[in-house]
Amino acid sequence: MKELLEIYDLNEKLIKVEEREKFYSEIKEEFASKGKITSQVKTVRILLLNSKGRIYLQKRSKLKNENPGLHDKTVGGHIPKGCTWKMGVIRECSEELGFPAAVLSPEEFDEAVRSIDLNVIGLFKKIDYISNFESMRLTKKGGKFIQPFMSAFYMGYYDGSIRFADGEASGIEVFSLEELKDDIKNNPNGFTEDIKFMIKEYEKFLIPLK
Repeated sequence: MKELLEIYDLNEKLIKVEEREKFYSEIKEEFASKGKITSQVKTVRILLLNSKGRIYLQKRSKLKNENPGLHDKTVGGHIPKGCTWKMGVIRECSEELGFPAAVLSPEEFDEAVRSIDLNVIGLFKKIDYISNFESMRLTKKGGKFIQPFMSAFYMGYYDGSIRFADGEASGIEVFSLEELKDDIKNNPNGFTEDIKFMIKEYEKFLIPLK
């Protein structure tokens, strides 16, 4: 069954519901002809840490059509028609990382991460929402395009095993915050613009549990 996405304009007005493949074909044609994209879809972007504060990043396969071979956020994905933001996070963790997750309010999160076994379940909270979030996508052929998204950002902790299921990625690598900042500084072309933004913007959240 093909994935259906809700398509919005840049003011978050629902335009239509469309198959994902058709939507991406249309926006790439629009960018090629006009140099910009005038519609957006809902996505989640997730940063996962363990309780020691080490950050899990996805290493994208060199076979990927977009941002090949680059380090990226832990996981992210589209929100299909009829799906909530919270369910999007839960589905990404289950389908792509292989563990159960719960999304909590900030108050519940702060209490739960200190009382619940993080080897059993991952706990997440929403840290930001940006409409028209401009994501830079580099192509295998050396081109690029900028795509706007209605994007919700989440972070969370989990100490159990991870079964990375994305067959088009090289796997998961783990960094301390300082290691990651140094690597981005010394090798900026090895990281997506998304993760550079997230590390800079949300650094205060990327800390060990006390």
